[in-house]
Amino acid sequence: MSQTIHLGISTCPNDTFAFHGLLAGKVDTCGLDFKIELTDVQDLNERLAQGHFDVAKGSFHAAFLLSDHLGVLPSGSALGYGVGPVVLATEPVELPAEPRDDEPDPTPTPRVLCPGRFTTATLLWQLFHGRLAHPSQALFSEIMPALKAGDTDLGVCIHEGRFTYADWGLVLVEDLGASWEARTSMPLPLGGILARRSLADDVLRRIQACVRASIDYGLSHRDETLKTMRRHAQEMDDEVLWSHVGLYVNEWTRELGPDGRRALSFLSAMGRSRGLVPEVQAPLEVLV
Repeated sequence: MSQTIHLGISTCPNDTFAFHGLLAGKVDTCGLDFKIELTDVQDLNERLAQGHFDVAKGSFHAAFLLSDHLGVLPSGSALGYGVGPVVLATEPVELPAEPRDDEPDPTPTPRVLCPGRFTTATLLWQLFHGRLAHPSQALFSEIMPALKAGDTDLGVCIHEGRFTYADWGLVLVEDLGASWEARTSMPLPLGGILARRSLADDVLRRIQACVRASIDYGLSHRDETLKTMRRHAQEMDDEVLWSHVGLYVNEWTRELGPDGRRALSFLSAMGRSRGLVPEVQAPLEVLV
């Protein structure tokens, strides 16, 4: 009898591209019965914390906070160069430098929207501008409309926001990914496929094999994946879909590798140094 695996992924094109093979029944499931659910990244993060999934795409910020119970699989991650969240506004703004510990917090405080408290976008804002403003949270798709409506001063945008903000009449204030790269010269880790550490080693190996096979299937059958991506991102045109895939599906998606693992450890260490990841939290383990 096959073992049921509750798998959660986001509706973002990079995930629906990578998991098209599994969604369409095109790859061997190694005796596993995948029940796949697609939802927003912050919903995935929160439900991972509640134990709703066996395996799910989650932000690395969430992974650092849940590392006692979850590890990351070697395949399926989103990280790279030029992939970071972008800080947007309706008109040019220069963010003040982060004050020293002996300096007062800057005033006035701008209103800032981030795409979920456990997202890596929020972690990066807190690392680089945490004393400038404590962010409020919104669904990622609501941030650019909130900027246009004047409901926030700054928006930390992810996913297709990187490609479409100019169409909204918005301007780039800061590329947080570029800020990360300037400080570290490393690829930026955004999110990965997180799995329960309590799953048997054999089950984890089979899940990893399925994830890798699905990614490879998508890379070998690109045109076939388009229908799946469109189904979950109907507001995006094909050019934006493929730009998204081209940016977020790369060598580190197939395998984290040494560079990906180093970058992940460095981001975790930065979070710990600023008190954003508890010192008592176990290090995030790459499973399998």
